Amino acid sequence: MKKIAICPGSFDPVTYGHIDIIRRAASLFDEVIVVVANNPDKKRHFTAQQRLEFLKESLSDISNVSVDVWDGLTAEYARKVGAAAIVRGLRAMTDFENEFQLALTNKKLYPDGDTVFLTTKLENLYMSSSMVRQLAGFGGDTTEFVPPCVSAAFKNRGKNK
Repeated sequence: MKKIAICPGSFDPVTYGHIDIIRRAASLFDEVIVVVANNPDKKRHFTAQQRLEFLKESLSDISNVSVDVWDGLTAEYARKVGAAAIVRGLRAMTDFENEFQLALTNKKLYPDGDTVFLTTKLENLYMSSSMVRQLAGFGGDTTEFVPPCVSAAFKNRGKNK
């Protein structure tokens, strides 16, 4: 039986830290579905469709990874695809408190799935989507932090202001 994992997140934008976690998850599971959270109540920098396209382009070389958009609960998506695991990345202890609560909630809602935490590599420890958005907002160079397609989108957005 195929072991499926989902890797949910807002990915606004996807960073090299996210990509590292997804690559490592792909080495642990038969199939990984990256799930772009589309919460219409939250203001996002990029649309769900843009985030989906950035991820598809950035992960195209990993054969067992696919990307989808989901508007509902993570646990419901996991149930829908029969996922064995929900993969989450951790940078610091402050991440763990929130992620631990989410893991317990998801386990209650979907008992057949477990949350798997992967810690970030040291070089990605300080990186976050929020930090990248702020850097881009001030016209900073994001090329060290995000894939070329995302960096180009930031640059194009700056030109259109």
